[in-house]
Amino acid sequence: MKKAEREQMLREKLAAMKAFERGAVEELAGARQGADEKDTVPFYIAGIDEVGRGPLAGPVVTCCVVLPADFDLIGVDDSKKLSEKKRTEMAPLIKEKALAYGFGMADEKVIDRINILNATKGAMRVACLEADKMLREKTGRGIDCLLIDAVHLEDIPFPQKSIIKGDAKSVSIAAASILAKVTRDAMMVKYAEQYPWYAFEKNKGYGTAAHYDGLRAHGPCPIHRMTFLKNFIK
Repeated sequence: MKKAEREQMLREKLAAMKAFERGAVEELAGARQGADEKDTVPFYIAGIDEVGRGPLAGPVVTCCVVLPADFDLIGVDDSKKLSEKKRTEMAPLIKEKALAYGFGMADEKVIDRINILNATKGAMRVACLEADKMLREKTGRGIDCLLIDAVHLEDIPFPQKSIIKGDAKSVSIAAASILAKVTRDAMMVKYAEQYPWYAFEKNKGYGTAAHYDGLRAHGPCPIHRMTFLKNFIK
């Protein structure tokens, strides 16, 4: 495929991935009919995603992103579909072009105490509120609707839409997945320096052969999720 053809394909994919954002804006605009607000006031649609629900070690990291309607960074996709090099290149560009973003995190102690689903939801709420705060500081208004990948969040002050496999369908969720993945991966590389026996720099805490070899030889380290490692607890 020629470079121009590939670029055109990526532009078409980006346009398709904005469909959920456009749909949310259309619904909000319809509800606004007859209200006092001027039609020129924009709606702000956020996307949120998490990285790290499955690993044996390390935190779960979440990110919430609000993109402008004219967001034009081609190649944004589910972080799992992109190479590490591509994700690392795209992350600062997403931050630069985003209207707002926020991160949340739950470490292994929180995960062990309240389980991974509740820990993920708590980290997502933090990310939402951080993005909403940044957006208000920048525009004077907050998030109007949250697009979320497959789960439902309680106790957030704006409506939400759950999208199955949203990180592959919504540009905002995909952008959030990239930022969360790059952030968590960098944390796990740092942990590898402190705990060098598990190959965290390569597996990022997931259960690879090298990781299990390290567990058998050294047992769990302080960042392991003990509820995920019942066979290795000493």
